[in-house]
Amino acid sequence: MRATSDLSTAQWRKSSYSGEQQGDACGEVADGVSTLVPVRDSKTPLAPALTFTPGAWGAFVGALKKGTTPFA
Repeated sequence: MRATSDLSTAQWRKSSYSGEQQGDACGEVADGVSTLVPVRDSKTPLAPALTFTPGAWGAFVGALKKGTTPFA
């Protein structure tokens, strides 16, 4: 993963697993960015986003769905 700041035209969507209350953990993902999966914290949208390769993001999400630790 790496930080990037050139996502001014990205279309962000909130994770379906984020809470609905103000202050809840809110992750957002941008779709349609060529060769990258940008991820950011919706509480700080102007902060740099993290970007993952599609393969790395898929492995991360797959590990979460299985209930395993993706950071091992």
